Amino acid sequence: MTEYSVQQLSALAGVSVRTLHHYDQIGLLKPARRSEKGYRFYGRAELLRLQQVLFYRELDFSLKEIGKIVNDPHFNLLEALESHRSELQKRAERYRVLLSTVEKTITELKTKKKMMTDEEMYKGFTKKEVNAMRREVVERWGEEDLLAVEERIRLLGKEGWDDHQKKGEEINQLLTELMGLEPDDHHVQEAVALHHRHLNFYYEVSEERYRGLAEMYVEDERFAGYYNKYREGLANFLEKAINVYCDNGMKVLK
Repeated sequence: MTEYSVQQLSALAGVSVRTLHHYDQIGLLKPARRSEKGYRFYGRAELLRLQQVLFYRELDFSLKEIGKIVNDPHFNLLEALESHRSELQKRAERYRVLLSTVEKTITELKTKKKMMTDEEMYKGFTKKEVNAMRREVVERWGEEDLLAVEERIRLLGKEGWDDHQKKGEEINQLLTELMGLEPDDHHVQEAVALHHRHLNFYYEVSEERYRGLAEMYVEDERFAGYYNKYREGLANFLEKAINVYCDNGMKVLK
């Protein structure tokens, strides 16, 4: 089994020898063994434990807090890693949104071109309706998703947003023309696939999320009104067609 000296582990993990000595002294990371001369050596188990310590440090835990966690007899490495993954994904999304904000600001400063305003983004809705919709999105999927979507729209600029909306209008008109067919008709399902692809511009629309949106289209009067303005009953027709699409694995069957 591969063993690492304290100097080798220091170089491998990017932490100082002094830090590793300190972790040993406080019982956070003991070496696997010591040589007759007292040199520390670390094995696979110690590398995994050090990884946990570094993950928790990255997540702003104190050494005292980390010690309590990793020394707990019920500590589960796999559960800890899954928790780290979840938390780091949230942070990655937040940093992505922040990076987009920085890029947008740089673009504005360089080109003097103003990005989308809230009014342009929610054109056609009253301020009260906008606030209600934003609250609902946050409750269903979280504030980070809402901010990411709005940032992506702003970065399109007015011309890009107008073009994207135009494509959405064309898809809705196509669905309206197909309302005489059954929701599982191949042509209807092709139109739903276009609708799904169009929504994926904003965020990844999983099957669960797409079914949730379909439910909102018929249960929320704002969304129902949006679709039914094209033709009465379109919201219900789309909801049924979306569920067929999801039942088929989000694929258009031949």
